[in-house]
Amino acid sequence: MCDQDHSEKELLEYESRGLVTRRQFGVLLGAGVMMMLPPVQNAVAVTDSEVNVKTPDGTSDCYFVHPATGTAPGVLIWPDIFGLRPAFREMGKRLAQSGYSVLVVNPFYRQQKAPTAPDGAKTAINTLTPMMNAFVSNVNFVVSDAKAYIGWLDQQASVAKNRKMGTQGYCMGGPLAFRTAAAMPDRVGAVGSFHGGGLVTMAPDSPHLVASKTKAQFLIAIAENDDMRAPNDKTALKTAFGSNAEIEVYTGSMHGWCPPDSGVYNMPLAEKAWTRLLALYGKALA
Repeated sequence: MCDQDHSEKELLEYESRGLVTRRQFGVLLGAGVMMMLPPVQNAVAVTDSEVNVKTPDGTSDCYFVHPATGTAPGVLIWPDIFGLRPAFREMGKRLAQSGYSVLVVNPFYRQQKAPTAPDGAKTAINTLTPMMNAFVSNVNFVVSDAKAYIGWLDQQASVAKNRKMGTQGYCMGGPLAFRTAAAMPDRVGAVGSFHGGGLVTMAPDSPHLVASKTKAQFLIAIAENDDMRAPNDKTALKTAFGSNAEIEVYTGSMHGWCPPDSGVYNMPLAEKAWTRLLALYGKALA
């Protein structure tokens, strides 16, 4: 989960395929281009704010963005190990411009307020792993937080009460989104996992097993190098979810390819995943 130990051989292989190269990425990131996601067609005007969500264990600092008028389906976004930061605020805003009321959370609020990764996605993974493990290994924390976030969304005037909600997670956020659906099966109708780490475990309460008991629809986008490391996971996922999930290995992707500040951000494949997410929400949250 959240493994940045990509070999030079892997990186050279992806560069040889004509995708965004390491050098190109450095130039683009330095110019701020990578933080500029493609514009949303027919984007709606949105309103955003920093908000505080009460949970059984304290107060979680979050980012909330929604269409400026009317109501829209709620969406809960679980970030990756680098937490709530500008890249995920932009991702949340883009989704809101597509017609959703979006809450992006700080999963590590028990330890500190955001930003929890001092150098964003450039922060050394090993400095963040203890904080991540303290949260994701405690299922009670995850479930109580998920219920608090979904409950908070339902209290907002901009959230449609007569439509299901969505939740999506990146890296460690993938299994958190799965557990959110399991914790709130009557409220969550769609789940997206992007390069999710730890979706399939040997435990009887593995995220994929508890989530498969819901009636939600799933989009599970798997990085190619994650699939190489755990080639049986996709089979376990297909067995568990059947026709309720779109499961795909994104050929040419490396773990972490979706957030625009990631060192392995792959715009073409991130846009493909984005398109599939909008299709999922358009169907399941209608």
